[in-house]
Amino acid sequence: MENIAILVLAAGKSSRMNSIKQLEKVNHKTLLELTLEKIQRISTSNIFCVLGANSDKIKSEISSKNVQFIENTNFEDGLSSSIVSGIQCFKRKNFNFEGIFILLADQPAIDSAYIEDMLHLFKQHKDKIIASNYGEKLGVPAIFPKKYFSDLFLIKGDKGAKEFINNKKNEVLYSTIPTDFLDIDTREDLQRYKNSILK
Repeated sequence: MENIAILVLAAGKSSRMNSIKQLEKVNHKTLLELTLEKIQRISTSNIFCVLGANSDKIKSEISSKNVQFIENTNFEDGLSSSIVSGIQCFKRKNFNFEGIFILLADQPAIDSAYIEDMLHLFKQHKDKIIASNYGEKLGVPAIFPKKYFSDLFLIKGDKGAKEFINNKKNEVLYSTIPTDFLDIDTREDLQRYKNSILK
């Protein structure tokens, strides 16, 4: 795989779930482990997971190997703060990545083939943002080339990366994301995901 950092955002406190969402189990595996496993089918290197709320408990219960955890003490400032924490970590450790592949921990239905397709597209167009097309809007999962790292360092709130992508549509290539990859935010979403697996 190219020299890309895979950054999984898992720092939220899951207020709508009323539980530690990252540790909710489906078929004896946590949602976070399911997401990490999909990624590790493609790559076992340069995988980083940003934690915030309940970080110690999550780390103690996640068995996934080859994952480096990053602590986001500002997790209440939204998803953008986790992206900033990741970039800060890479700068501090003098990592020189060509791109950052940002994924959400609460999309366990993400398909390994979809991840691979995005990485392949980035390999062909290393100066472009590779994003996911949700119909009217573009969003993450998304890969950002190195030239945008300093801009990402300035984003704010829960929609920072999404707004950044949509403000640069002329610099974005995208894949259409299947509808069953949607975020799991509520217990109803979780049950829907469980039902889809049992079909």
